[in-house]
Amino acid sequence: MTTLYETISNRSQKSNLAVDLLVVLAGSLLMTVAAKITIPFYPVPLTVQTLVAIGLGLALGPARAAAAVLAYLAQGAAGLPVFAGAPATGLGLAYMAGPTGGYLMGFVLQALVAGGLARRGWGRSPVSAIGAGLIAAAAIYPTGLLWLGVVIGFDKPLFALGLYPFVLGDLAKACLAALIFPAAWSLLARGKE
Repeated sequence: MTTLYETISNRSQKSNLAVDLLVVLAGSLLMTVAAKITIPFYPVPLTVQTLVAIGLGLALGPARAAAAVLAYLAQGAAGLPVFAGAPATGLGLAYMAGPTGGYLMGFVLQALVAGGLARRGWGRSPVSAIGAGLIAAAAIYPTGLLWLGVVIGFDKPLFALGLYPFVLGDLAKACLAALIFPAAWSLLARGKE
């Protein structure tokens, strides 16, 4: 099977480095825009980045999607103001070492999981795409909660601070991301008729 990106570009066997780099850069910019759509929350802000990370995975496959998220994280580590709530000068590694650090790394896992499942055909029907989206949505929590515990202490109610408030929103964002891609596959199939 191929991903949506590979099918559209008709290049499942060949690689064009320049196009791949542009796609990765565009994905990292989408992650930045998604970081700026935020609802202030403590200790971790609520953004639409899970929607984008899952969507990137479903569209680009695991390697390109993870590369896009890693490029986003590299931009933030370098001090660019790409993170949610980051001031104009950015905070770089200091921000990443805070309570959100594990969730930031979890975006990479989400992209990898969604991309891996899309590569197996899970993004082509609404049911399989929702399944892929939900599985990928859950991938953020192990690293997020573990790092949150390191930062604020494991004696705190970690699930109450870093899981429960986000579950419904993450489920909705995963379903939304998952519903977009079967529609794209359907449009692609109609375009070949």
